[in-house]
Amino acid sequence: MDLELKGKKALVTGGTRGVGRGIVLALARAGVDVITCYRQEGDYVDSLERELKEIGGEHHVLRADIAEPAEIAGLLQRVRELYGRLDLLVNNAGAISHIPYADLPFEEWQRVLATNVTGAHLVIQHALPLLDDGSSVVSIGSKAVEAGIPLRAHYTATKAALVGLNRSLAKEFGAQNIRFNVLALGVVETENFHNMPEEQRTLMTERYSAKTALGRLGKPDEVAGAVLWLASDLSRYVTGATIGVDGGIS
Repeated sequence: MDLELKGKKALVTGGTRGVGRGIVLALARAGVDVITCYRQEGDYVDSLERELKEIGGEHHVLRADIAEPAEIAGLLQRVRELYGRLDLLVNNAGAISHIPYADLPFEEWQRVLATNVTGAHLVIQHALPLLDDGSSVVSIGSKAVEAGIPLRAHYTATKAALVGLNRSLAKEFGAQNIRFNVLALGVVETENFHNMPEEQRTLMTERYSAKTALGRLGKPDEVAGAVLWLASDLSRYVTGATIGVDGGIS
């Protein structure tokens, strides 16, 4: 099915690994020109650049730390210079850690908040002049907001904040026909998942698959499918929503 996305311009933060990488590649294959960013150099950056070159299009993989306000401003300035507009913005860059709440250092609270909430807020603010009638903003959230997960209180709080931000922005910019939505993810198989020791990976697969209606974990390209839909005119009456991409997890 042709979603008529060819020639559209997108920014996906944190797109060299995991869910973000799946989104970047799916958009590129649909004919979207994509800019993404990374925090650290590495093989994932190099391999993504090669894959995007093979797909074809006007793609750019840039270095920017979404926890740093000055780097966000610089990233969006480059987007302005390279594209001049944005049809799609995906706030995917995120930070997570697993720490008992009683032992959570303030510095770690600040680190996760800076990336997951303040970073997303600043990316959106700087992107506003580039967004126009019909633009779509998608933030990657988590099913943890509904479920609550021990050792991740700080992470869950940031994802809950994204839901509130999203809902308010949908109301504020609805008259301009700019849409804001959140995708609440379940457990998705990414590189970090596959890098776990086999015993731990097997245990997690069995535990979380049993909790889902579909009886399995998700794939990055399945999250990308929801992003493609939200980027297209098929979802033009969808805004302010939090959409579960979680296999029916409970």
